[in-house]
Amino acid sequence: MSSGKRRDELKALFTGRPGGPVAPETKSAEPVPQAEAGAPRAASGAVRAMGLSLGSLAREAEEARTLRQAIEEGERIVELDCALVSSSFVEDRFARGESDGEFMGLVDSIRESGQQVPILVRPHPDKNGYFQTAYGHRRLAAVRSLNRKVKAIVRQLTDDELVLAQGKENAERRDLTFIERAFFAQALVQRGFARKVVEDALGVQKSEVSRLLQVADSIPLYIARDIGPAPKVGRERWMALGAIFTARPAAAEIASDEVASQRFRSAETNRRFQMLFDRLSRKQKPKPDRGEPLSGRDGKSFGKVYAGSGKPRIEFTAPVPDAFLSTVTALIEEAWNALQQEAKTK
Repeated sequence: MSSGKRRDELKALFTGRPGGPVAPETKSAEPVPQAEAGAPRAASGAVRAMGLSLGSLAREAEEARTLRQAIEEGERIVELDCALVSSSFVEDRFARGESDGEFMGLVDSIRESGQQVPILVRPHPDKNGYFQTAYGHRRLAAVRSLNRKVKAIVRQLTDDELVLAQGKENAERRDLTFIERAFFAQALVQRGFARKVVEDALGVQKSEVSRLLQVADSIPLYIARDIGPAPKVGRERWMALGAIFTARPAAAEIASDEVASQRFRSAETNRRFQMLFDRLSRKQKPKPDRGEPLSGRDGKSFGKVYAGSGKPRIEFTAPVPDAFLSTVTALIEEAWNALQQEAKTK
């Protein structure tokens, strides 16, 4: 089907019912102007010029069908004060803020054309008169930043139904990165959701959930947040980073030092991952064994004991008589024999 036909189908879906919703905003494209009576249909090149790919048209058509179905089933679109709407009880993404170009494009689109796709909320289970978001977190954040009321469909949802709706939106939009999905899965498991619910919410099989949890369990959350969503970093590299944290007890301390640096914080999220990965992948030089000093009653050092290296030894830094060396040798042999005897009796 041509781009023009898909565009006409999308318009028909939104305008085929009086009082129905209008075309949803896109995240990064300019709003599509309404065609004047008698004007020729926009060519596919013009559609591309406005940033509407076939994929985005198909997605928006699906959103239109969903909205029409909701309205036909008796659900209403209402306007809510953003102060009354909280996010889901389980977080699914790392905050991206103004550095997220797609989010800022969504803000611009809503500013110019209004919010045309409502979010889905449920009555807050613990706060009377408040609501909890199932999906549409980015739209909520965008509308909140513009100090407007948010359009929403209110639906009674169980906890399972909420996270399934939340996961379904993320799966369809392919917006969550691997590390965000990993900690989303971990958060669901920690809250006691069954593995089947986690699998359905993420749209993945049991083996993939296991890999997601493996990464989330090995990398400290605060480190992952400092790296950010890193959309160009895939599963294999995150798993490799997780393996480093598992194998090296000092990795968390080294990572904390790295993420605190100004050069790290000023870098782009994918670059931050690579910087930390490179830092943790370096072979650490063993610290030199400086030895424990041997001192007399006068406080003066006469030697050192090197016990930390692979070959323990005693070095005398001051001249010692032969008789002293013979006494030391005898004491060492006596202590060694006692140790061997003790080992036999155990």
